[in-house]
Amino acid sequence: MAGAERIQHLADAVRYHRELYYNHAAPEISDSEFDALWDELMHLDPTNDVLHQVGPEPLPGTVKVEHQFPMRSLDKGTSDEDIVHFVTQSTFGGQRYLAQPKLDGSALSLEYVAGNLHRAATRGSGERGEDVTLNAKLVANIPSRLNLPIDCHVRGEVVMPLATFEEKYREVSPNPRNLCSGALRQKHGDGKAEASDLVFCAYDVKFPNQTPPATNDSELLSWLQKAGIEPAPWQIFESDHPQNEMIGYTKEWSLKRSSYEFEIDGIVFKLDDLAQRENLGMTAHHPRWALAWKFPSQEANSVLLGVDWQTGRTGAVTPVARIAPQMVGGVTVENVTLHNVGEVERLGIKIGDKVKITRRGDVIPKIIENLGKASTIDLENRFHADGTSFVGDLAFHEVMIPKHCPACDRDLTMEGAFLRCLALECDARTARSLTYWCRTLEMDGIGEKLIEALLENGLIVTIADLYKLNHSQISELERMGDKSAYNVLDELAKTRTLNLARFLHALGMERIGPEVATTISQHFTSLEKLLIWIDEGEDQELTTIDGIGDKVAAIFRDGITKRRNLIDELSNIITIIDEAESASGIFDNKSFCITGSLSRPRKEIALAIKNAGGKVVGSVSSNLDVLVAGEKAGSKLSKAESLGVEIWTESALFEQIAEPKRAPKTLFDYDL
Repeated sequence: MAGAERIQHLADAVRYHRELYYNHAAPEISDSEFDALWDELMHLDPTNDVLHQVGPEPLPGTVKVEHQFPMRSLDKGTSDEDIVHFVTQSTFGGQRYLAQPKLDGSALSLEYVAGNLHRAATRGSGERGEDVTLNAKLVANIPSRLNLPIDCHVRGEVVMPLATFEEKYREVSPNPRNLCSGALRQKHGDGKAEASDLVFCAYDVKFPNQTPPATNDSELLSWLQKAGIEPAPWQIFESDHPQNEMIGYTKEWSLKRSSYEFEIDGIVFKLDDLAQRENLGMTAHHPRWALAWKFPSQEANSVLLGVDWQTGRTGAVTPVARIAPQMVGGVTVENVTLHNVGEVERLGIKIGDKVKITRRGDVIPKIIENLGKASTIDLENRFHADGTSFVGDLAFHEVMIPKHCPACDRDLTMEGAFLRCLALECDARTARSLTYWCRTLEMDGIGEKLIEALLENGLIVTIADLYKLNHSQISELERMGDKSAYNVLDELAKTRTLNLARFLHALGMERIGPEVATTISQHFTSLEKLLIWIDEGEDQELTTIDGIGDKVAAIFRDGITKRRNLIDELSNIITIIDEAESASGIFDNKSFCITGSLSRPRKEIALAIKNAGGKVVGSVSSNLDVLVAGEKAGSKLSKAESLGVEIWTESALFEQIAEPKRAPKTLFDYDL
C-alpha cells in the first residue's frame, strides 16, 4: 500500500476503533492491535491530527462538558528497555518517581466547587466529555462533599471489583470495563450494571483557582485522602538508579495481577516533583514526565473452525474467524479478527488449522501465527452447550474468499488487500452511511437502532428520505412515542442548513474526513462550482491543492459521481451554504512542514500558519518553502538541509505572526 494511502488507512482505523472503545464500550480489536496501528501511524506521520486526540467526541444526544483541564493520554511502553529509556530521558540525577497500577475501567473527572460535587464527566475526546453527574453520585465512594471547602478537579478511574463482577455480572458482559462505561452513561437505569457496584480510584487532582497545596504528586495523593477521596495505591522510587526498582515493580505486579481486586493492564510511572514535570514539558504527542507501561500480550492456542464475512460502511468486506472456544486472560473467546484478505494470505491460514491467538484487554483477539493442521487432540474436552464435542466440527479446506457481497450479493472488487462492495445500494452500506450522516452532524436521538427500524419498515432508502419523514411515521415505530418523534424531527430540522465542508464530510466518502472536506470546500467555495468541476472531468485542478494527491482526487471524484443523484436530491431539500476561502496573510502561497518536538501542540502551530495564509504539508520536497523544526527533527531536517529548504525554529515562526490564543498554563495539563 502506498505511503499516503497507508497513512489514511491507519488514521481511519485509529479513529474508528477509538470510537468503538470510548463511545460504545464495544471494541473489535485488542489494545495491542490498536497500539500497533497507533505506533505505525506515529512512525509514518507523527503530525497526523488523529494522534493528538485522546478519543472521539461524545455521542450525539448527550450533554457535553468542556474539560477545563484536558484529559490527555500518555506515552506507552511494554519492555524493560522502555522503562530505562523513560528514566534516561526524564532524570536529572537521583530522581523520585511514583507508580500506580493502570486501572482498566472508565476515566472520570469530578469537579468540586467549594467542596461540593458540581459535575462529573467522562474523558470523551480529552477536550470535552459527557455529563454523567447523576450516575456518578451513585458510585458508593464518590463523596458529594469533600472534607475541605475547595475548588478542584479530581481525575480517576471507575472500576468494578472482580468479586462483584464474578458474582453478579459474568453472564451479562465479557469484562468489567464495559460495565463501568455503561453504568456511568446509562439513562433511566437501563444499563447492564448498577453504579452502586462501582468504585472510584483517583490518580490526580487539579486546582483552577489556587496554587496546588503541595510540590509533589505523592503529597497531592495524600491530600486527596484527607479531603475524603481514595487514590489508587502508589509506590515511590528514589535512588541513583530508580529504573532497576521500577523494572522489579512491573515483575511484582505481573505476578499479583490475577489476584488484585480490580482489572489492571499495566503500571503508570510518573515523576513525583511537579516543578520538574514543568521543566520537562512535552513532545507533540505526550508529556515527557510519565509512562504507561503495559503488561505483555496474553496468548493461547485454538483451532480455526470457520470464517464469516461482513460488509462495512465504506463497502469493505472483512473476515471474522470462528475458533473453538478458548480461555484467554480469564475470558472465553470464540471470534477472532482477521482484518482483511491480505492478512488471511499472509498467515497462509486454512480451516482446520491450529492457531496462536493473542489478546490484551478484554476484546476480540487476533491470530498471530498459523501452527499447522490441527488434530482431534486439539479439540479434546471442548463441548458445545448441548454436550456434543467440537471434534465433529473439525474440517480441512481453504478459506473461501467471497466473490459476492454477503449483504447484497453484488460482485465484489479487490483493492489492494481489501475486498469491497462498490454498490451504494448495498443494504449494509446504506444502513452504515445513514448512521454516519446522523452521527457526523450530531443528530441527537437518531442512532443505529432507529435507522434500522426506519429501513426495515420501508420508510427510508437514502439520506434524503430522512428529511421526508413525518411525525406519524416515526411515532408509530416500536419504542418511539409522540415526544421522541418530535425530537427526531427537530434534530433533522437543525441540519437543513449546512456549510459545504460539513455536507461533504457527512456523505461518508472513503478518505474524505473533515480536514480534506474543508480543504476542498475552501477551494471550490460552493457546491455549484464543485459540480461544474465534476462535469468537466479534470482531476488536475484538485491536485493543485496542497495535501490532495492523484489518489485522493480520484477517490473524491468517484465518490461525488456515484452520489450525484443523492446530492442533487439533497440540494433541493436542504440548504448548502458556500464555504469561505482559506485565510489570507503574510504566508500566502508559502508551504510549511512541521517536525520534531515542540512546546506547542502541532495542531495549534498548524492553525497559526493557516490563519496567516500558509499551507501545511506532511512531507519535505523541493517545493517546500519552510521547515519548522523542533528538537530531534530527524530525517525531515536532514532532507530539508540537502534540498536547501529554509529552516525555522518555533520561536522564529512566531516572531512573524501573532501568537495564537492559549489556555492558561498549569502544572497539570496531562493525566492518565
